[in-house]
Amino acid sequence: MTRTRSRGAGAGRVALALAGAGAIAAAAAHVWSRHIEIHRFTVREHELRILPPGTRPVRILHLSDAHLMPDQARKIAFLRHLETLKPHLVIDTGDNIASAASIPALADAIDPLLRRPGAFAMGSNDMFAPHRKNPLRYFLRDPRPEGFTKRHREPDLPLDSLRSALTSHGWKDLTNTRASLRLTGLQVEFVGVDDPHLERDVFPGRDAAPDAGADGSGRTPAADAAPAAATGADEASATDVPDVPHLRIGVAHAPYQRVLDAFVDDGAQLIFAGHTHGGQLRVPGFGALVTNCDLPRAQARGLSTWRGVPLNVSGGLGANPYSNFRFANPPEATLLTLRPQRR
Repeated sequence: MTRTRSRGAGAGRVALALAGAGAIAAAAAHVWSRHIEIHRFTVREHELRILPPGTRPVRILHLSDAHLMPDQARKIAFLRHLETLKPHLVIDTGDNIASAASIPALADAIDPLLRRPGAFAMGSNDMFAPHRKNPLRYFLRDPRPEGFTKRHREPDLPLDSLRSALTSHGWKDLTNTRASLRLTGLQVEFVGVDDPHLERDVFPGRDAAPDAGADGSGRTPAADAAPAAATGADEASATDVPDVPHLRIGVAHAPYQRVLDAFVDDGAQLIFAGHTHGGQLRVPGFGALVTNCDLPRAQARGLSTWRGVPLNVSGGLGANPYSNFRFANPPEATLLTLRPQRR
């Protein structure tokens, strides 16, 4: 009897020790993800050989999902640092802000990048302020709450002010439209859509006028304001040099399969998207648990392919301020260097 009680007491102590160790591990993971990893900003670098032989290399900086608040000093400092990468082209796939007060802070932080050639697509959090969410919803087949995709829901963030800031020096607004720009020795043709997560995407037809703005009225504001010497863009149009190499790029916030398929069918040679936060919480050795869309989990972050076309999904620079944490998934920007195909 004494021996039995001793075994029972020992088992109880082991269970208590395991529970305590689990609680400590959970607390440590929370501290790490909420106070350390969320500030471990990094630049993820990739190379792709997709340019025609003889074309100069092109550095593309991909930004996404900053969810910026004006008091996030370390994130703002990182955004300012990105100019030192000297990209030839900047692609922004949305969810830039988390409050109206963030727009001036964002515009100031990325001002040098705004003066380089660039293009952007909006995300839902560029239109609607964040709110608390039940994280278990992300495991549902469709985690979006009822009414989220109502077509005529009016934004509660100043979308026009954000758009004006992003187009102030010539970035192309790719809201359900096409656009083009010339880099040195390369004509870049864009096709973009409004946020598929809100089901506001309307894929533009081939007859859509290049450089039509979000309202279809023509070129975005100040589209030619940045001097070519400062930005790396040529002033000449594609028609001036008929045989200039072309690159077709698709841009969207949320990488829903219907949109990726549309880009591929349209002839895109490279696709950019964000939205997934790389899963936000990743399990080492397993990866993302969710993508918040119908993209496969294995493609939640980084460079992969979709039907043979390179697809870069940014892991993002931030998170909803009500769930501002990351695990095994530091916030990132991407520097993608395009090089000529080998002969």
